[in-house]
Amino acid sequence: MDLSTLTYATNSRKNRKKVGRGIGSGHGKTSCRGHKGQKSRSGGSIPPWFEGGQMPLQRRVPKRGFTNIFRKEYQQINLSEFTRKSVEGSVGPEQLVELGLIKNTKVMVKILGNGEVPKGLEISAHKFTKSAIAKIEKAGGKAITLC
Repeated sequence: MDLSTLTYATNSRKNRKKVGRGIGSGHGKTSCRGHKGQKSRSGGSIPPWFEGGQMPLQRRVPKRGFTNIFRKEYQQINLSEFTRKSVEGSVGPEQLVELGLIKNTKVMVKILGNGEVPKGLEISAHKFTKSAIAKIEKAGGKAITLC
């Protein structure tokens, strides 16, 4: 076998339709575009969301509410997670990522008061619920709020 004699398999490659080459070609005059209309003009393409003059979907669907641009997202952790992972000492967002309790340190952390907390645990987070602060301090720990 010689690489210089390789060819495509028969009928695997189709020739391009040659349009606008005169009436005798069968694709002359209007070049397969029909007569007049938007699609016959150059640059006359219709966007995929166009519905032929029907009221578009984004205008038919009712709008409700609004998006608060000042909303703050928090990753929430219950106190029971600290007991389940048997955490001791002081814990911040970096340690929470290592423990697998949160995904990343870019999103703020909020500690919720569901469950019990180990003794003497010092937790650093961006926000705490009142019940979480009460349980941490009752167990002899500290709730440190990050800014």
